[in-house]
Amino acid sequence: MALLDEQDRVTGGFDTTGDPVLDLPKAHLHLHFTGSMRITTLRELAAEKGLRLPSALLEDWPPTLKATDERGWFRFQRLYDTARACVTTEADMRRIVREAAQDDAAEGSTWLEIQVDPTSYAPHVGGITPALEIVLDEARAASAEEGIGVAVIVAASRTRHPLDARTLARLAAQHAGDGPGEVVGFGLSNDERRGDTHAFGHAFRIARRAGLAAMPHAGELLGPEHVQDALDSLAPTRLGHGVRSTEDPEVLAEVVRRGIALEVCPGSNVALGVYSHLSEVPLRQLLQAGATVALGADDPLLFGSRLADQYVAAREVIGLSAAELGDLARGSFAASRAPEEVRQEAERRIAAWVAEQG
Repeated sequence: MALLDEQDRVTGGFDTTGDPVLDLPKAHLHLHFTGSMRITTLRELAAEKGLRLPSALLEDWPPTLKATDERGWFRFQRLYDTARACVTTEADMRRIVREAAQDDAAEGSTWLEIQVDPTSYAPHVGGITPALEIVLDEARAASAEEGIGVAVIVAASRTRHPLDARTLARLAAQHAGDGPGEVVGFGLSNDERRGDTHAFGHAFRIARRAGLAAMPHAGELLGPEHVQDALDSLAPTRLGHGVRSTEDPEVLAEVVRRGIALEVCPGSNVALGVYSHLSEVPLRQLLQAGATVALGADDPLLFGSRLADQYVAAREVIGLSAAELGDLARGSFAASRAPEEVRQEAERRIAAWVAEQG
C-alpha cells in the first residue's frame, strides 16, 4: 500500500491497490443507494441529461463537508439532492445497484445490504412499489452474476411525516425475506436533528412484525441521548453509526447488553466533522466494550472513501492487527442478514486470511 500522507490519515482516502484487505471477506451493511454511485457514473448521467454539476462534484471532488451545524448539513444535502436528480430512469437505478455490487465484490465483500428510500425515485418509474421492485430485481440479478449477495434495506426519512414511514414499512413488509434480492431490514435516515424519533415507532413495529430487522441511524450527529432515544422508541437490531454512545458508559453498556450491532463509518464521521481525524473515531473503545461492529462506507460518492478504506484506516491509523481486522469482518457477518451458508463460508475464509497474514 502507498505510504499515507497526513491528509490521507485525516480523511481516509487511501490507495488500496493490492492491499491485503481486498482479500478479506466482508459484509457491507451501511451503504446508501444514491451515495453508492461512482463519481464517474454521476458525471456521465449528468452529461446525458444536460444537468450541470457543481465544482464539488467535478474538479473539487471529494467535497469539503461539515454537517455538525444546519448550514453544513444543508450543503451536504444539496449535493446529495443534486446527485439524486440525475437518477431519472429504471436503467439508471439498475446501473447503481449493479455497480455497487461490482465495486463491493472487487473489495472482497461477499454480502451487501444496500439502503434505499424508494420515495425519491417513485416519480420517475410510476410509484414507490415499482421503484422498490426495480431495485430488488436488479439485486437478484447482480447476486446471481457478480459473486456477491445483495439484499435491500428500505429506509424512511426523518424529514418526512411518520405516516410516510408507515407506508414504506408496509411496502417493505410485502417484500420481506432473508436472502439476496429481498428486503431484510427497515431503516430511518437523514438529519438526526429532525423529527421526533418516538413518532416513528409505529412504522418499526410494522416492520418487525414482518420479520424485518430494525436499522435506524442514531448517534452520529447527536450524542448518546439520541442513541438512548432510539433504543427506547425503535427497538433496533442495528444502529447506523452509534459511535457517540461512547460518550455515556451506561448507554454503551446498554447497547452491548442488548447485542445491538453498530455500523461504524469512520470516513463519514470525519468528512461530516463529527471527529476531526480518523484517530479520534472510537472504534477501539467500542470493540473493547464488547460491541459488535460492522464497518461501512456510508456515501462513497460524497466522502471519497469506500469500504476497503475503512479497514485500512482501522489498521493504519487506529492500529488494529490482522487478527482484529478479522474480528471486524466476523462482526460484519454476525450483524448481517446473510444466509447461514454465506456466513459459514465467510468464517472459513476469514480464518484462512488471518492465518496467512501471520
